[in-house]
Amino acid sequence: MSSIFQRPELAESMANQLLNPGVLDEGLRSGLFLSGLRRTGKTTFLRNDLIPALEAAGALVIYVDLWSDTLANPATLIHNAIYKSLKELQTPGSSVLKTLKRVSNIDVGAAGFKFGFEFDSIGNTDRPTLAQALTEVVDQAKTALVLIIDEVQHAISSDDGNQLLLALKAARDAINPRPNTPGYFLFIGTGSHRAQVSELTAKRNQAFSGATSAAYPLLKDDYVEFLLNLVAMTVKKEKLPSLQAATEAFNTLGNRPEEMLKALRQLLQQNGNPDLFLPVIASTLRSAAASIELEKVEQLGSLAQAIFNKIASAEGDAQGIFSTDAAAEYSKTVGREVRVEEIQPVVIALVAENIIMRRGHGIYAITDQFVQEIWLEERALIEGS
Repeated sequence: MSSIFQRPELAESMANQLLNPGVLDEGLRSGLFLSGLRRTGKTTFLRNDLIPALEAAGALVIYVDLWSDTLANPATLIHNAIYKSLKELQTPGSSVLKTLKRVSNIDVGAAGFKFGFEFDSIGNTDRPTLAQALTEVVDQAKTALVLIIDEVQHAISSDDGNQLLLALKAARDAINPRPNTPGYFLFIGTGSHRAQVSELTAKRNQAFSGATSAAYPLLKDDYVEFLLNLVAMTVKKEKLPSLQAATEAFNTLGNRPEEMLKALRQLLQQNGNPDLFLPVIASTLRSAAASIELEKVEQLGSLAQAIFNKIASAEGDAQGIFSTDAAAEYSKTVGREVRVEEIQPVVIALVAENIIMRRGHGIYAITDQFVQEIWLEERALIEGS
């Protein structure tokens, strides 16, 4: 039994929406950005489910993980991934060509594609633009070309990365609007920094402003059942919790597989009813994870804590956090006068730490709802004591 939980139905549905969009899904051709907290299974889903589903439907897929080398220039990682894929298309007998021929029935010839240009790096200024290169790939392959950038928010950490996103937008705009285009260029970006991923589509100065932004579909009870069956192969049944108790614990842990595995390991060390122990273990682990994020707020200072408190206390998204009334409120909390111009740098720092996220002009929310819940619970205990 494989230890990887696969989601073929979700992947097939997403691939179909991307490659054969209905009227309501046509906006996906402008770009799709999926955000979700770290360790919720995004990369596993991309590699084991979505990419195979896209390829099975006849698409060419280029994948690059910007988290694979955090010291490298993001633009270099993306350039190298595109360059490698284009070289494979020119290589006789490459796995990419075999897959394309098998699923699309396209006769690419024994020698592979013959591009009308030579290149040793997609980024060289004396070579064709990225838009020209990708357009020729689509025209020869006569199918969709899908570029997936994992942890896409790292691309905006440098000028080169921002310029590359603009070049990819130019490729999209050069390929997709053509009335008789034989294929489309589809861009998918995923990221764990929800604040920054959201801004990639919300801010007008971003290359993919207006593209579709959505939350990554979290794992549910079918994953929990799969995990329990997997553990049951080596553990006595009486040591394992019921599916209901395990599912509730998984939800408590923010639907994070690694945290669930940690909880089960701790549970197996206990003697007694697992359905009684597991909720306590899950709650403890959840509080510990939230405490790490709350410590980041404390390290940013008292004004950061006051701003965080205002946003976390709001019902829904918070507004007016830069107002003079808000500054007066912060002053009472901090114990000194807070000037309006002091607020924005602290808000920027909170966003940079992925603690809060911008939802619109002047509208903010806590990035991780579980951190917010823990904070509200702790505040309720203090006020009730």
